[in-house]
Parts: sequence; structure tokens; C-alpha cells
Amino acid sequence: MDDLNKNKKGHLHPMTQMINEINSIFSDMGFEFADGPEMESEYYNFDALNFEKNHPARDMQDTFWVKDKENTVMRTHTSNVQIRYMENNKPPIRIIVPGKVFRNEATDATHEAQFYQFEGLMVDETTTLGTLKGVLKTFLEKFFSKDVEIRLRPSYFPFVEPGIEVDMSCFSCEGKGCSICKSTGWIEVLGAGMVHPNVLKAGGIDSEKYQGFAFGVGIDRLAMLKYGIDDVRLLYQGDLRFVNQF
Repeated sequence: MDDLNKNKKGHLHPMTQMINEINSIFSDMGFEFADGPEMESEYYNFDALNFEKNHPARDMQDTFWVKDKENTVMRTHTSNVQIRYMENNKPPIRIIVPGKVFRNEATDATHEAQFYQFEGLMVDETTTLGTLKGVLKTFLEKFFSKDVEIRLRPSYFPFVEPGIEVDMSCFSCEGKGCSICKSTGWIEVLGAGMVHPNVLKAGGIDSEKYQGFAFGVGIDRLAMLKYGIDDVRLLYQGDLRFVNQF
């Protein structure tokens, strides 16, 4: 048995492969990779991102608070890196931030208590929603290897104003309606918006001179859409019958 297996090589986990692909696509658009801590202070995870003190996301239902470490959480998003990066870098800024995040919620076919997300941030003097739309359209077309249309819908996130939800035309039925898009022709893929002036100020950037956009995407969700995975837990169970398909 050892002789049969000694020449077999391992390969990158599908999530690592996807992160590498995402980084490559955004690198071609001039974005740099950035990283930050998974165990984070309440300030960088919430306060500096314009979350009010009584915001429900701070509650135990959504957030893992670290025992015996005051005001410390397991980060609920990779947005914490926004502030850390802005504190140490001047505009123009273009970064992509993939990484693991944690939410205190029940596990099922579409939810995990820990999962991967990537954050995008662009700040300069001329950034607009039009710039954001163009960047996201380019990314989604390259990632799914198909022409897509996207639409923006108003939404609310504390760290952006205005906030938007971004839908893409269904890559399976091309907008005609199918089970993947629930017969709507559209698939909700991410949240985004223009960086709130309070967030720029927290990062030490002049909000009168600069503006920017930010967006967050669940990498697990992109994997499920791209590869037709019907249970997100398959990505984390270590079953080689699944992993070796990638």
C-alpha cells in the first residue's frame, strides 16, 4: 500500500484555489492583497466601522466574544482590515482582503459558524458608484467566465452611505429563470456601497477630499454558485471524495 501511495501528490484545497483566483483577478485591476487579525478588538470590528453601540450585530447571537479578553471578538467580517490599512497608508488605496470570519449562528446547508469572505476597498479623489459597478462586473465576468449584467438595489450597512445590494444576471439560465435564481433571472451576490465619511475619518483620511467604495463577498457562496455545491459544509469536512474533485 505504501508503494502505491508514495508518488501521489496533494493539491490545494478548493477554498485556497478560489482565494488565489480572486487575488489574481483583482491584481490585474491594480488591487493589492491585505491581511489582518482574526481575533480583533471591538474598536476595529465595530466602532471604527460606524456601528452604533446598540447595533444588533454586537449581540451574542451574531458575535463570538472572547472569554477573559475585554472588548475582544472573533472578527465578524474582514472589514476590520479597512481601518488598519487606512491608518498606515495614504490614498489612492486599492486592496482586496480575503480571510476567515466568524458568526455565532446555527450551521446548516447554507450557513457556517466560520466561513471565508473577501473585502474590497478603493479610495481616491474620483471614486464613484459607477467605478464600483465596473469593478464588480469585471470581477464577476472573469470569475464565472461569462458575460453578466449586474444591478444595484438600495440597502443599509453602517459603514457605507449609500449602501447597496448587488445582483448578477443568472449565469445558468442567462436571466430566463431557473431553480438557481428561483425563477427571477437574478442572483444576489454581495453587499457594497460608498465608504461612510465616519469610516474614512476613523482611518485618518480626509473625507472632504477623498471618497471610496467597499464591498464584501462570501467566498463560500461564490463556490456554491460556481461549482453547483448544495451544502456549504462539504467545503470543511475534509472528505477527499469531495476535495479531490477540484
